[in-house]
Amino acid sequence: MKKWRHIISIAAIAVSTLVLAACGKSSSASSTNNDGKTVVSMYMPGDKPKNYDEMIKTANKEIQKKYPKLALNMNFIGWGDYDKKYNVMVTSGDAYDIAFTRDYVTNAQKGAYADLTDLIQTDAKTAYDQTDPAYWKGVTVKDKIYAFPVNANIYAQNMLTFSDDFVNKYNLDIDGVNSYQDLEPILAKFHKANSSVAAFAIGQGYKVSSKAMEYPLGNGLPFAVDATGKNKKIVNIYNTAEMQKNLKTLHQYYLKGYIPQDAATSSVQYRLQDASWLVRQETQGSFDYGDTTLINAAGGKQMTSKPITAPLKSQAQSQIALWSVSKSSKHKKEAVQILGLLNSNKKLLNNIVWGLQNKQWQFTDEKNGKIKTTADYKPGYFIGAWMMGNNKLLYTQDTVTQAMIDKRDQEIKTAKQSVMLGFMPDTSAYKTELTNLSNVMSKYSDILNTGTADPVPTIKQMNQELKKAGYDKVQAALQKQYDDFLKA
Repeated sequence: MKKWRHIISIAAIAVSTLVLAACGKSSSASSTNNDGKTVVSMYMPGDKPKNYDEMIKTANKEIQKKYPKLALNMNFIGWGDYDKKYNVMVTSGDAYDIAFTRDYVTNAQKGAYADLTDLIQTDAKTAYDQTDPAYWKGVTVKDKIYAFPVNANIYAQNMLTFSDDFVNKYNLDIDGVNSYQDLEPILAKFHKANSSVAAFAIGQGYKVSSKAMEYPLGNGLPFAVDATGKNKKIVNIYNTAEMQKNLKTLHQYYLKGYIPQDAATSSVQYRLQDASWLVRQETQGSFDYGDTTLINAAGGKQMTSKPITAPLKSQAQSQIALWSVSKSSKHKKEAVQILGLLNSNKKLLNNIVWGLQNKQWQFTDEKNGKIKTTADYKPGYFIGAWMMGNNKLLYTQDTVTQAMIDKRDQEIKTAKQSVMLGFMPDTSAYKTELTNLSNVMSKYSDILNTGTADPVPTIKQMNQELKKAGYDKVQAALQKQYDDFLKA
């Protein structure tokens, strides 16, 4: 489950550097504990669980059944700060052991990560075999693997997710929603009745979705390709008729007050469980069993989602949740052993992503992995399954039937692959242009995607600046590589 609200907030570089310097020291200074065990440091975005001490104690007890001399230590960095601090870790050569990966392809091509290709086969083979092959295709860079993917929603769809409380209270008809345009009467009715709550809760970092487009350099840059293969040309996504139609719609919503007026600069987190939003954008796949995972993450708050994109095994989904090992790590083998267990050991994984047995959840049918949650199962007492380990190992609540599980497996098996899956462009020849293009997009991306700016004149101005920054050169290089990829 990927959440748009995981966005970057502006933090002082000096502060970030100081904090990360402390992180760097801890990753090496605490390599062994008083028991003589090797401590593997794991860095991830999010808040430290309130039951962390007991959670990590339980995790290490399970880890040490197979590796008696190993221990895991998790380090948490807030979502708003993680990208910036992670970048400092990578560029400074920090000797972290495991970290939740950002900018995977670029950093892998720069040599920032340890080559895990052979280690995975010797120290995480069971986990490797249990992971959908599409993931390995999506993370292989020049025949090498530099990260371990979380086996979860290899195919997914972007959704418009509604708070059932507000839908029911204001008698809103959401049955026919399958596009941004379908939101108009719903948002209008809600905003008129309750203008103090965000009708469409979006903010800085939000990206408008197209039905079936992939971004070879990530959606922070405008280069895009049709994932269905009908059109093989690398295009500027903002020049497509579909994107411009959607941006015009959001701009109208912004002018009418349906979207927060500070959306382009706001880092406000509209938490799932809060009554601060009517509709938001989420990403869901087969392991989410409809809205089940969202509802669990919100502590039981009811929601209903409507898909607005096509279900494809995509390059983007293959890299949603990756764990890399620093090239400077002193515990590469041990790090892969930990990753192997997180993706093959049911007991270890479930006591992290569901919380603690007999506290946050209890078995109702242990043989079949059926559980029920307790009153203590609430946000702040578990870590999201989508980012932690092999979702196929997760226990399921009684509300998840065997028919739902069978449907999940069949959908994964039959889902079509994006034609771009496995495409890893080499950007080394145009780094300067990419930096310049990124600078241009930093000016325009948020104001366009949040509906703040009128898209027609804004895109025209943006395109002029993109051209000066080297768009044509990069597009031509990408197109040649993509054509060669398709031939191969």
